[in-house]
Amino acid sequence: MYFTTHRLRGMSVARKTILVCDNCGAEVEEGRGAVMRVTFTDARRGAKAADLCDGCAGTMPGNAVARRGRKPKAAA
Repeated sequence: MYFTTHRLRGMSVARKTILVCDNCGAEVEEGRGAVMRVTFTDARRGAKAADLCDGCAGTMPGNAVARRGRKPKAAA
C-alpha cells in the first residue's frame, strides 16, 4: 500500500491502493500476502501472476524452493 497526495481544486487528496486476493476476494493487509507466478515452458505463452492472502497462499500446491546463494559454513 502506498499513499500519494494530489492537488484537487485547492484541496489535498490522498490516494490509497488496496490489494485484494485473486482467489477468495478478501482484502490483504499490508505486509501480508504473496504473489504466485506461473511460467510456462512454452515461452510464447508468457507468464501469469496472482495476488494471494496468507490463507490462500498456504493451501496452494507446490514445494518450497531453496534460497539462492552460498550455503552457510558448517558449525565447528
